[in-house]
Amino acid sequence: MEYVKVVIDNSSDKTDRLYTYGTEITGLKPGDKVSVPFAKGNRIRDAYVHTIIDEPDIDTKELKYIVSKDEELSLSPSIIQVADWMKERYFCRYIDAIKCFAPPGKPPKKKIEQPISDENNFVPEDLPELTDEQASAFMRIKEAIDEKIHKVFLIHGVTSSGKTEVYMRAAAECIEQGKAVIMLVPEISLTTQTIERFLNRFGSDQIAVLHSKLTRAQRYNEWLRIKQGEVKIVIGARSAVFAPFDNIGAIIIDEEHETTYKSDMTPKYDTIEVAIQRARVSNAVVLLGSATPSLISTYKSENGSYERLLMTRRYNEAPLPSVKIVDMREELKNGNKSIFSLELYHQIERCLEEKRQVILFLNRRGYSTFLSCRYCGYVMRCDECSISLTYHKSRKEVVCHFCGNRKEVPKTCPECKSRYIKYFGTGTEKVEELALQVFPNAEIDRLDLDTSQKRGSIDRIIGRFAKGKTDILIGTQLVAKGLDFANVGLVGIISADISLNIPDYRSPERTFQLITQAAGRAGRGEEPGKVIIQTYTPEHYAIQSAAVQDYYRFYKTEIAIRKSLGYPPFSDLIQLIISAEDEELTRNISEEIKEAFLRRVGTIHKDYILGPKPAPMNRIKELYRYQMLIKCFPQHWELYKEALKNIKTMVVKNKGKVFISIDVNPYGFL
Repeated sequence: MEYVKVVIDNSSDKTDRLYTYGTEITGLKPGDKVSVPFAKGNRIRDAYVHTIIDEPDIDTKELKYIVSKDEELSLSPSIIQVADWMKERYFCRYIDAIKCFAPPGKPPKKKIEQPISDENNFVPEDLPELTDEQASAFMRIKEAIDEKIHKVFLIHGVTSSGKTEVYMRAAAECIEQGKAVIMLVPEISLTTQTIERFLNRFGSDQIAVLHSKLTRAQRYNEWLRIKQGEVKIVIGARSAVFAPFDNIGAIIIDEEHETTYKSDMTPKYDTIEVAIQRARVSNAVVLLGSATPSLISTYKSENGSYERLLMTRRYNEAPLPSVKIVDMREELKNGNKSIFSLELYHQIERCLEEKRQVILFLNRRGYSTFLSCRYCGYVMRCDECSISLTYHKSRKEVVCHFCGNRKEVPKTCPECKSRYIKYFGTGTEKVEELALQVFPNAEIDRLDLDTSQKRGSIDRIIGRFAKGKTDILIGTQLVAKGLDFANVGLVGIISADISLNIPDYRSPERTFQLITQAAGRAGRGEEPGKVIIQTYTPEHYAIQSAAVQDYYRFYKTEIAIRKSLGYPPFSDLIQLIISAEDEELTRNISEEIKEAFLRRVGTIHKDYILGPKPAPMNRIKELYRYQMLIKCFPQHWELYKEALKNIKTMVVKNKGKVFISIDVNPYGFL
């Protein structure tokens, strides 16, 4: 007879603990999926073995026994180690962490189409010669792979410096040694280009893909192929970090600075942190690549936690694009009320004449950003979320970009019944309309969340641009990430101030990254490119640094500000969202939670707490929300963690219909 502790597959805080069972199934190990009788009715439930124990810690009369084991869907012991770490780091339930690694749904009843297959007819390519910088970076990575030591490398390479080739060389080295590779990209839209390059190098029989655009049946099938060792490389977006490999050699995270690597759903994990933890238990390497690394990653490379590998030159020795800042305040003074400055207009004209392509970047979709009554000042807001609604002209409706609620545009003001409804602000849809008016002979396309909803639409839009059928591509941040086209002569950044004015301590960093990444799409071929940055705050250090493409100038300024304020990377910023149907109850419970926290950690820590106060989005789905932010310095982590775990348990047990969400280093504060 053996004894084990298991995690019950039940999404409830009240069952978020380990349960002891006996078993006559020999050789069980952590990660095995089993069936067990559970609760008073002894209903058969799925569970995962967590720990093997020598003796039961409950009365043997109460002991229940494991019914069966599911060999096909069992996980590995290393996965349980990482799930344990996730539970402690992200304040989630055991089962939420474990199910990140499990397949979605049930096995498909019929044979399904693979996301990639030999029918793609990709042609194997010859290995290109490495530049000195690529060769140097690869040799440092190869040494760690050969020695089977865990190491994190930050590959800081300018746009078009050949980081992907280094990734593929590292992947080949791992495969040669019988190791598996996980390749992560920040957006599904970038997955196609990455898949093509890896397929050309490794062939379809070695590669699986994992991302949210696959059907559940496809995801299940790909998961099984990975689990059974049929493939050596997994490519995908954020969730692919949980691919069920047992023998990882490398986890590669391209564009590591992107916010999409942080989950905003439970468990609210950071992909880079999870990747490093998985690599640590597997003695694997992690490659973090970016032209604009996050401040946290650069700081860790400065203090020795990561090893930095610099790639300062473009692969084809092409010069970086020339950049010009246009002060839109001066344009307005000179009578130009258009969204196109005279400089941007003339440069677009020149590019079109030279048969070169243009990318126009604006990180705001829709037609107008809000509707307002000029008579009484009423702003149309979402009934669920209380944020302003965005006008979409093509749909003739206003849309909440948070929850998706839609409404028809009112003919009169809902507040005062006047007809003085006006549209304010500019989104990509309006830029497209104005571009069509100003450049009527140009082929214009738009790439944003609205035009990419249908399956395959992103590939079609990018495909047309790649073939030169599109003259001007207008888009949100989708067009600023990783796209590699040789004929782009101009990138126009319509408004650099949008991301700068978001109430978030990372706003300067996001602005610098978006401008630099968007600028990096220009001049990737033999001809040099140009970048026009339109802004109302040309003197801001983020815009000035991006204009001269000086990352370390920006870094030194921003890291000094972060240090003075005690923001990450010098601390963890922990966000608590307390929500309930009654606003007064929400406010009172929030104050109680703050007091309970201070009782546990000591009142000397009160200066590290901001709030509680109403969240910027004060109401979502009929729940009022209050927010509290806690600055947690490294020496306080264990103390704060235990206090928050106890408080979360208290809320679950005693507060009825009150909900608490804990997010470590969130990428949004709405």
